Amino acid sequence: MRVIGPNDPLPVERPRRIAVAGAPAAGKTTLARRLCELLGVPFVEFESFYHAPGWTVRPTWQQDVLEFLERPEWAIEWQGEEVREQMTARTQVLVWLDHPRLLTTVRVVVRTVVRRLGGGTAIAGGNSESPLRTFFTDPGHIVKESWRRHPVLRARVRRTIAENRHPHLVVVRLRGQRQVDAWLRGLFAEVS
Repeated sequence: MRVIGPNDPLPVERPRRIAVAGAPAAGKTTLARRLCELLGVPFVEFESFYHAPGWTVRPTWQQDVLEFLERPEWAIEWQGEEVREQMTARTQVLVWLDHPRLLTTVRVVVRTVVRRLGGGTAIAGGNSESPLRTFFTDPGHIVKESWRRHPVLRARVRRTIAENRHPHLVVVRLRGQRQVDAWLRGLFAEVS
């Protein structure tokens, strides 16, 4: 396994299977979608596999994700504890959006407000996030979840690196949006 930064050469000539890791609002979906556009590979938002209406869980989500991962090329968010190991085994490049906790928290607040101003923009399963005003009454509010999950996700990626069970895997660690933008403009643009 190799861990590289935004300015290091990508040791995969043309990646075909990319997962994007990060806390809520780190930009996983946006980056995965952008990578698909650049590489011309299929994109399906991870949450569309998982969420059904009313924030229920789709009963076939694991099977659906694993079927998607059998394709020869894709980019997807590195989520789903039950399928993460299989996803990692198939991934060539794991892009780790290791943004500061404050940045992801500010982003999730802004995203929540913007979605609510847009009329409660529907996300996977036709669901919408709780309004920001419910922060104090909703124990699972997305802003709280983002704050809680940030160190958990960081530890999970670090554990994956330390365990080194996937020697083929290249981890690209990007800290902050400037590094993401530089990576997309620079070295990654050369391989896409």
